[in-house]
Amino acid sequence: MKTAAAVSLLLSVILTAGCNGAQSVLNAEGASAIQLKHLIIGIVVICCAVWTLVVIVLVLALLRARTPRERPSSQSERRMGRLVTAAVAASLLIIAGLTIASFYAGRGLGVAQNPGLTIKVRGQQWWWQFLYDDADPSKAFQTANEMHIPVGVDIRIELESSDVIHSFWVPSLAGKRDLIPGRKNTMTIRADRPGVYRGQCAEFCGLQHSHMALFVIAEDMADYQRWAASQRSDGISPTDPESTAGKALFMRKPCIACHTIRGTEASGTTGPDLTHIGGRQTIAAGLLDNTRGSLAAWIADPQTLKPGNNMPLVPLSSGELRQLSAYMESLK
Repeated sequence: MKTAAAVSLLLSVILTAGCNGAQSVLNAEGASAIQLKHLIIGIVVICCAVWTLVVIVLVLALLRARTPRERPSSQSERRMGRLVTAAVAASLLIIAGLTIASFYAGRGLGVAQNPGLTIKVRGQQWWWQFLYDDADPSKAFQTANEMHIPVGVDIRIELESSDVIHSFWVPSLAGKRDLIPGRKNTMTIRADRPGVYRGQCAEFCGLQHSHMALFVIAEDMADYQRWAASQRSDGISPTDPESTAGKALFMRKPCIACHTIRGTEASGTTGPDLTHIGGRQTIAAGLLDNTRGSLAAWIADPQTLKPGNNMPLVPLSSGELRQLSAYMESLK
């Protein structure tokens, strides 16, 4: 069962390699991801070589078995014994070598000595919460499902879970690391080139496990600093009548019990922070593109789109739905 799953995963990785922004270990753009890529290629090459040698020996043995032979002499038996011993020794060396190589590649996930940025990642059913700490509490902020990082900087990731075991995996940047309730794990990621890198929860965590994606957006330091400055600001106050009505509606409905919009009375912590939701590329952890239509569909019936999620159905008229989606779209 595990072998079949591993083969399926490897095939999916190979088929998606090289695509723009692909979720692929072969599209490595980070130091630890490059080490893991080399490890995978090395293991595949060695295993192919061993398989080829075994097949060659098997074919030779079968051909030789068809030829009538005399009883083997003691000298030939000793020679065969030495060959078997050599094969066993070679197998042990290969296994030991691959184990050591795996160990050193795994160390690449360790915490950097002097990280340039620390981000707390909290796994939820089924979305990602990213908390950007700062020595000055007024500069700390949080976002959901999309993590922005500066290029060429070691990022310390502190992992924790609010419910069940999740696994943080952005294959183009690093390997997997679990998020375990009651325990904090750490890892380091680094992007050497700007781009959008897709990630995924890699540990089965419930009904919507497959719809728990994340995106790491790596950008130049200047672009990152502009983004961070905008994220620290309060939510934009709407100016058009429809969005203004949507804001008033949001504050009257149960939405404020679960969501935060900084600069307003909405300060819930159960659901994602919506202060700048309009600036994200997707909603519902990568399930839908972030358009006004998608926002309206999600608000209208989240359980149909993502069954089992913790967002309750809030009855709304069509007019109220248009107002709320306009307000969400304006929060950039």
